[in-house]
Amino acid sequence: MLNIVILAAGKGTRMHSEKPKVLHCIAGKSLLQRVVDTAETLDPTKVIVVYGHGGELVPEELASSSAQFALQHPQLGTGHAVQQALPMLDEAGLTLVLYGDVPLIQQQTLSKLLDKQNTLTLLTQHLDNPKGYGRIVRDSQGSVACIVEEKDSNVEQQKINEVNTGILAAPTALLREWLANLRNENAQGEYYLTDIVAMAVQQGIAIHTTQPSCSWEVMGINNKLQLAELERIWQREQANRLLVQGVTLSDPTRIDIRGELTCESDVEIDVGCIFEGKVHLAKGVKVGAYCVVKDSTIAANSQIDTYSHIVQSELGEQCKIGPYARIRPGSKLANDVHIGNFVEIKNSQIDNHSKANHLSYIGDASIGSRVNIGAGTITCNYDGANKFRTVIEDDAFIGSDTQLIAPITVGKGATIGAGSTITKDAPPGELTLSRAKQFALPGWQRPIKNK
Repeated sequence: MLNIVILAAGKGTRMHSEKPKVLHCIAGKSLLQRVVDTAETLDPTKVIVVYGHGGELVPEELASSSAQFALQHPQLGTGHAVQQALPMLDEAGLTLVLYGDVPLIQQQTLSKLLDKQNTLTLLTQHLDNPKGYGRIVRDSQGSVACIVEEKDSNVEQQKINEVNTGILAAPTALLREWLANLRNENAQGEYYLTDIVAMAVQQGIAIHTTQPSCSWEVMGINNKLQLAELERIWQREQANRLLVQGVTLSDPTRIDIRGELTCESDVEIDVGCIFEGKVHLAKGVKVGAYCVVKDSTIAANSQIDTYSHIVQSELGEQCKIGPYARIRPGSKLANDVHIGNFVEIKNSQIDNHSKANHLSYIGDASIGSRVNIGAGTITCNYDGANKFRTVIEDDAFIGSDTQLIAPITVGKGATIGAGSTITKDAPPGELTLSRAKQFALPGWQRPIKNK
């Protein structure tokens, strides 16, 4: 059995924000949510988040997770924080302690930490500059003797470069015993979780250590500068992963992946693109500069031109989108569909080889194959209270500057004359148009600007 306790009670004063520190984001996801997501991959019996500052904002953030919550008030140190979770822990098995402001800890590292089932295991790290960290003090045989916080350390101890990351695992029964014996006789007047190390040594319990695979896994966040630095580190890690898989990135330092991006072979991504949620790019997809793609799939050999937005949509093969196109949620484009500049598609299905190349709004529409949508066309789908659907059947031609007042059906092979406002079904194979009579007004003079 595995209990996981995540400490997330700190205010984060140096963030200069009303929002709790652990609710600030790395790559589009809160620091705390990242830790919880990683914790849940370990198949724990319980995940317990100890919160304090920010009140119910923290539980609200994690409402969709399986986490349970324990309130720490007042905040009297890391040992005191874990004490708040004690009543909720299952006695058998291990307890793993993580931190809500150390967001990038990886499953592989934590799995190594959990290998030793019957002893205390610490995650440590060797740093060239250990300033600010608690030091791992070892005896003459190299065994861990204790952890000394920097504020309580002497000159010799400050020279030690092996530091405590704070992350540890211990048998739950032993942890409960040690926590009951904590004292706050230190410079801060707090109950340090690290004091359990000395207790384990006194009982003759061997203490094991392991190290993270990458140094950035244990980087904590205390201010916006560190937040920005870790964001860039994580983005570069994700870019490197794509490059190794064969994706072409015009500039690996100018891509933001705020979710999960998967790519097949020969994908090309230009600078400044943002990918959110789950995005899949199939073979040969090309994404132009400064595009945003969220929770969408794009099939093989489609091309997304500059400054286009695609959200919660599916695109077929060999589509051409943009530049400056917007594909909104619920849209499904088949193969070889062209959506041009300043065209917006919302909750619509467009079949093979159809085109809307200029300045149009297509909302709540079902469009067949080989349909041409002229510039300036609008499906008028909303009466101020309800939405209605427009159906355009195969091979229809919609002239420029047409308004289609839904609910309406444009029949197969129909043509709509430019400048028409269509309020009734248009019969298949025929020309339908609605225009006022054109006339010229004799003697009319253009107004002159007043001096």
